[in-house]
Amino acid sequence: GSLVAFGKLDGRMSSAPLKLNYRDQINMGLGAATVGAGAVVMGAPELGVGMTALTSALTTSGALGWHMTASIGGADMPVVITVLNSYSGWALCAEGFMLDMPLLTTVGALIGCSGAALTKIMCDAMNRDIVSVILGGFGTKGTGGGEAMKFEGEATMTNIDDTVKLLAESESIIVVPGYGLAVAHAQYPLKEMAETLMNAGKKVRFAIHPVAGRMPGQLNVLLAEAGVPYDIVEEMEEINDDFDETDLTLVIGANDTVNSAAEDDPNSQIAGMPVLRVWNSKQVIVMKRSLAAGYAGVDNPVFLKDNTDMLLGDAKDTVEKLSAGIKQVYGK
Repeated sequence: GSLVAFGKLDGRMSSAPLKLNYRDQINMGLGAATVGAGAVVMGAPELGVGMTALTSALTTSGALGWHMTASIGGADMPVVITVLNSYSGWALCAEGFMLDMPLLTTVGALIGCSGAALTKIMCDAMNRDIVSVILGGFGTKGTGGGEAMKFEGEATMTNIDDTVKLLAESESIIVVPGYGLAVAHAQYPLKEMAETLMNAGKKVRFAIHPVAGRMPGQLNVLLAEAGVPYDIVEEMEEINDDFDETDLTLVIGANDTVNSAAEDDPNSQIAGMPVLRVWNSKQVIVMKRSLAAGYAGVDNPVFLKDNTDMLLGDAKDTVEKLSAGIKQVYGK
């Protein structure tokens, strides 16, 4: 299960859920077979029978983990990871009881509880039901039963020079980092650019979605690692109402967390999911590798809005060029 989750998050596997017929029946059958083989092993049989039962349990449990995780869409993989983390803790806790080792029991309980708490936080942030996620459910708690809206239009492209000019002309700037920034390790040149803008008298802040970077707190850690001051890094609840008064929002490697379909389309897979309302700012620059949909597989109408321009390319390379351009503007 963990390998499948890694493959989907790393782009090595399709993020689309595997939809086999009789999916739930397959899971229940594999689960029953695993429990049955485990019961045989616990009965202390002869060596040959025991090894056969143990091998069968490992095979069926591995197949169950693969199938259950593959049946879940890529957008829910962060939740799956926290669930699997919690599972590993409870398994360690059970092992501690069996071996009469209080240390293992305590450590396992801590891992299990922290994983469960993190899962609850992520489900709330994504408006998802944990049972629906584990069973490969479709959409959020707010998803209707109709067909999702089709968004028509053409994205407007921009370039480095125009973006540098826009940054220099803006007084209030909000940066929304996402998973793309984390993958590209663009936090260091981003910090330099933000520092140059602040020294020039600009108001620069960072807006962090609860599940930005595919894991709560990941972007906070990356920005802190780069030396970004804590007081300009704000959570979604603190900054969401400020986009209306913002001259420019710079979205770097984020997609589903800034998707207006979550609020505008009741039949969207992400309907009701709390998102950063970047589209309310005067101008939006979205930096991505391509125009592809995010892990949820939902098209983002923000890309097509009149006040949005797309700046395509590798996040680190693009931010480095923007930082160099800003320094040239201010002679630093």
